[in-house]
Amino acid sequence: MMGTGTFITFEGGEGTGKSTQARRLAEYLEAKGETVVLTREPGGTASGEIVRRIVLEGGAEPLGVLAEAVLMNAARSDHLEKVIRPALNAGKTVICDRFSDSTIAYQGIVGGVDLDLLKQMEAVIVGDTAPDVTFVLDAPVSQTLLRARRETNRTSGKGATPDRFEKQDKTIHEELRKAFLAIALQAPRRVHVIDATGTPEDVFARILQVYGKVAEKAA
Repeated sequence: MMGTGTFITFEGGEGTGKSTQARRLAEYLEAKGETVVLTREPGGTASGEIVRRIVLEGGAEPLGVLAEAVLMNAARSDHLEKVIRPALNAGKTVICDRFSDSTIAYQGIVGGVDLDLLKQMEAVIVGDTAPDVTFVLDAPVSQTLLRARRETNRTSGKGATPDRFEKQDKTIHEELRKAFLAIALQAPRRVHVIDATGTPEDVFARILQVYGKVAEKAA
């Protein structure tokens, strides 16, 4: 933790409901009087949103997965300097939809970029600004891909083209699910796996139960 603020991240594969639950937690904490910054990766800043469009629309694909990882880390550096660190130093709670664990999972474990290299990038760029709490939302891929498809249709119109990651083969999504579960096993104090099946209300209740215990320990 950089200051007195709390850094919370949401991770998981496509269609697990990260964005919905990150927003719900932000609203919940704000109702309790906390000042919350809700952000996302890639994105969160003007340049980060440009990187988001390039990556999700497949513009970086011809350059290879390593180039994609470099772009993600460049956007993360800007995000940390302009949004995350200033908010934490001001005592705010930062809730981020994806962070460095996604780079490890997508470009590293599944994409094949050397994990030691990615960890070195993370050490330089993230440094001491690691998340205090990470929620990995987990559900069967057969469910999450349907959710992702419905969300794309809702936000971009029926029949819209899936983004760079949504369109990948089901086998890749299964590998991503395993990758996030492996990350959780390696960092059990920080990373908490949440059953993302059921209604959004069911999932949020599980998140609050875990968050309450984490907050109690930190008090």
